[in-house]
Amino acid sequence: MTRSRLRSDLGQTLPIYIWLTGILLFVAFAFFAFAQAASARNGAQTAADAAALAAAQDSRDELVEGLSLSIGEGGDWLVWLAGDKYTGAGAQGAADALAGENDSTVTGFVSTDVNGFPGYRVKIRTNYTVGDSIIPGTETKHANAEATAIIKPRCDVDPSADPEKAVEFDCVGDESFEIDPDDFQSGDLPDASVLFSVHLAD
Repeated sequence: MTRSRLRSDLGQTLPIYIWLTGILLFVAFAFFAFAQAASARNGAQTAADAAALAAAQDSRDELVEGLSLSIGEGGDWLVWLAGDKYTGAGAQGAADALAGENDSTVTGFVSTDVNGFPGYRVKIRTNYTVGDSIIPGTETKHANAEATAIIKPRCDVDPSADPEKAVEFDCVGDESFEIDPDDFQSGDLPDASVLFSVHLAD
C-alpha cells in the first residue's frame, strides 16, 4: 500500500516539476531578450550622443577659426562670440563619421535652437539588430535613438568695449584673457573649450 502511494505521488510530482522547469526556462529566455533589447538601445543612444556632439564640436571649431580670422579685419569681430555665425558645412559629415564608428547610420539631422543656444538634433539607427530571441521579429529589428547637442558661449566682453582696441574677455571659471587687434597672432586665442562649451541638451 505504501509503495503504491509513493509511486502515485511521484507520478503526480513529475508533471509539476516539468511545468515549473518550463516556466523558469521561459523566464530566463525572456530576461535575456529584454537584456538584448536594452543593450541595443544603450548602444543606439551612445551613437546618437556621439554624433550630435561631433556635429556641434565641428561647428565650434568653425566659430573659433572664424573669430581668429576676423580679428583685425574690421570692427565686427566680436559678434563671433555669440556662437551663431558658423555655416555648419562640416557638421553632418562629422555626425556621420561618429555614427559610423559606433556601427550606426544617421537617419535625421537638423539644426536646432535650445533656449537660445544653437546646435544639432541627430537621429540614428543601429546597423546591427537586436538579435534572435524568443520574441518574434527581434532578429530584424534595429535600435533607434536621437540626441541634441548645443554650442554655448563661455566668454563675455564689456558692452562698451571698443573692438578696434584691446578687449578683455571674461569667461566661465574665472578665466580671462585680452585680445589686441593690432597685435594679434592666431595662436593668441585660448583653446576652443574656453570660448565655447559643447554639451548634450537636457
